[in-house]
Amino acid sequence: MASDVTTTDVQADRKPHVTPEVTAQVPAGPRPLGRGRLYLRRFLRNRLAVAGVVIFALLVLFSAFGGLFTSYAYADADFAALTQPPSATHWFGTNQGGNDIYASTVHGLQRSLVIAVSVSVLTVVIAAVIGSSAAYFGGRVEKATLAVIHFLLIVPSFLILALVSHRLAGDWRVLILVLTVFGWMSTARVIWSVSTSLRERDYVTAAEFMGVRPLRIIVRHIIPNLGSLLIVNLTLGVVATVLSETALSFLGFGVQTPDVSLGTMLADGAGTVTSAPWLFAFPAGLVVLLTVSMTFIGDGLRDALDPTSVTGAAGGRR
Repeated sequence: MASDVTTTDVQADRKPHVTPEVTAQVPAGPRPLGRGRLYLRRFLRNRLAVAGVVIFALLVLFSAFGGLFTSYAYADADFAALTQPPSATHWFGTNQGGNDIYASTVHGLQRSLVIAVSVSVLTVVIAAVIGSSAAYFGGRVEKATLAVIHFLLIVPSFLILALVSHRLAGDWRVLILVLTVFGWMSTARVIWSVSTSLRERDYVTAAEFMGVRPLRIIVRHIIPNLGSLLIVNLTLGVVATVLSETALSFLGFGVQTPDVSLGTMLADGAGTVTSAPWLFAFPAGLVVLLTVSMTFIGDGLRDALDPTSVTGAAGGRR
């Protein structure tokens, strides 16, 4: 009995000692950022771009809700206060006709923003469709499209814009139309040059092999890959349209009375800069803020969407 116990104990001691398996806990690396979050992070690193967004948002809010803080409409006339400086009654003063400059500034900014954003969106859409279509089809379609674009680029469009808008009594809707008709060519040529490389990509060839229609290929496969270029052109197009509308209205060919835009207000105040500077200063300040803010936003978007830029590369680091 003692012998058996001893043998059993020895065999038990000779069994291999099994230890629980230890699993190494490898720390998970940082999750890769999505494209949208990466672009947003790059954009937010640009302080001027963020300041531009804040300024533009404030201008939009001012144009939308600024009229709630005054009892005057832009067309109302206070004949007891002609060409009066800023006061508690008229915050921005009045003009020669007794119109409240604050109310006129709110309406003028609203009108200029509607014109600028509408024209910018329409010109980018038209340019994207025409430029990418010319690049995709190639051949005679491409040559004919480029010939039309080059011809329109050398036409004195400013004179035509002035004549057409003047004959149609300065309607702002007509102004949007004529600015769009003569504003898409430069963007379309840039889009065409970029699209010539996209038409050779594998996903376009695969779509053609599967029998996808050309229009669907252009809309679903080529134009979406021009997104960064289109966004930047859309932003900078607002600046160009504001300047064009202001110049036309300043010269008397844009928005006409009784309607008001920032350009018409600049034209009215240009002759009284020394005697009544408030007539020119307030609309001029809004034009400067609007153009500067959109320029900052455009530069920030360009840096955020371009991975080769210094700002974009820095923004992509973890």
